[in-house]
Amino acid sequence: VPEGRYSAISAGDWHNCAIRQQDNGITCWGRESNAPSGAFVDVAAGWHFTCAVRKSDNAIECWGTTSFGRGVLNYGQIEPPNGEFTAVSAGYLHACGLRESGEITCWGRASFNRTNAPSGVFKQVSSGTTHSCAIRENGEAACWGMNNYGQSDAPSGTFTQVSAGAWHSCGLRESGAVECWGDDEYDQSNPSPGNYLAVSAGTRHACALSATSTSCWGRRDERPLETIAPPPTGVVREVPSGGEGGTPTPTPTPTPTPTTTYTAVSAGGFHTCALRSTGTIDCWGLNTQGQIAAQTGTFTAIGAGETHTCGLRSTGAIECWGNSGSSRTSAPSGSFASISIGALHGCALDSAGAATCWGFDGQGRATPPSGAFTAISAGGTHTCGLRSTGAIECWGNSGDGRTDTSTLTGTFTAVSAGQQHSCGLRSNGAIHCWGNSGNGQTDAQTGTFTAVEAGSLHTCGRRSSGAVVCWGQSSTTNVRSGSYTAVSAGGSFSCGITTTGSISCWGYNANGQAPMTRSP
Repeated sequence: VPEGRYSAISAGDWHNCAIRQQDNGITCWGRESNAPSGAFVDVAAGWHFTCAVRKSDNAIECWGTTSFGRGVLNYGQIEPPNGEFTAVSAGYLHACGLRESGEITCWGRASFNRTNAPSGVFKQVSSGTTHSCAIRENGEAACWGMNNYGQSDAPSGTFTQVSAGAWHSCGLRESGAVECWGDDEYDQSNPSPGNYLAVSAGTRHACALSATSTSCWGRRDERPLETIAPPPTGVVREVPSGGEGGTPTPTPTPTPTPTTTYTAVSAGGFHTCALRSTGTIDCWGLNTQGQIAAQTGTFTAIGAGETHTCGLRSTGAIECWGNSGSSRTSAPSGSFASISIGALHGCALDSAGAATCWGFDGQGRATPPSGAFTAISAGGTHTCGLRSTGAIECWGNSGDGRTDTSTLTGTFTAVSAGQQHSCGLRSNGAIHCWGNSGNGQTDAQTGTFTAVEAGSLHTCGRRSSGAVVCWGQSSTTNVRSGSYTAVSAGGSFSCGITTTGSISCWGYNANGQAPMTRSP
């Protein structure tokens, strides 16, 4: 491995590629060591070719060899489609990309229907040798392509990550358990038990990353006279996924612990940002798009999206940084009183309560209705606002009834839009939720609360005592004990500010976004 520090790595069949921390450039080594210049946010090494997502325009660029001793094997695998993408995964002679909208597009060799990605909204994709797998918005796994060993027969239930190998696939359950399916000739579909953070399926073996070590299973003599080395001991930051290559889960070096107290916190997709008592911003977690590269100066509010962040200056101006796709970082000019940042869009209220939204406007999520609001919340694919009358109004993606407020009765004092559901805090302190409840995220706890936060597949509420209660996705409900002044629900994790001004987080922490504690 070339000397240096890297934020992401991907292993192909005959080569490896990594994204350098200092400039987001790509370094490759092995048989396909050439790499284009420029900055990138994701890289995937396949079979003699590589694809990466450019930071400047979120377009995919591919390169590599298509002519070999056996003849020309050019099926268009290095000719990616146009458009903006958030991730890419390279397989044998095909590749797949995850668009800004959450849709998947595949290209290259079409045999076995490996390029016929299913419709719908997804949050992760992995390309194997002749098949691919992806995680839907609701956590369910979907696979397509060759299925001679059952590698495309994804089991039911929800996953947080999936990896397509050569002739088998593996997925990470919310509990941290790994489940594999497909070819099991060498026990590659028989994972070692444990509580894991990430999994990667190779040709005839697989590896998984825990909080303290790496475990591998399957064939150890992949090629004649060669042996796959035992996994390293100690803490490993990343296990790249894919059969002949794949999309990694990059993690940056943790940010040094700040020395001041926190007054606000916002949990995003895979990163977290907080506002210090001095007005400065502190961010940590995944940094593939520069989303934790906080702007200097002082702010009065902070909002973390999926791969971008925005802050509100004391002047009322909004500044955003990170992934600029779909103009999500192109905040409107003017003076605003509050902001809310969703996955791919953001919204703000001015002093009169008028709403302005920007970024990706799929299903009309960034087109607010006229009139004044007292609060606004931008979610995954929809937005909700609170009227001065205490009524809630939502717009955007209406799937699962997440924007349907026609049956709501009574008045509300707060509203929160999650990934596929919404929640409101009634004037009597009770919480009411609606929309997708596949993980129980709309099954609000009884009793009274002072705040509510809807996350991806879970919801959290803060009681007047300072206690926080969460429900929904099982891996996100184990709240750390303590008394909190604020809580924020993110992708598959949550963070709260303790009464001492420090931050405590719980849930998915593969990218360092949910530390047990972050002391002032």
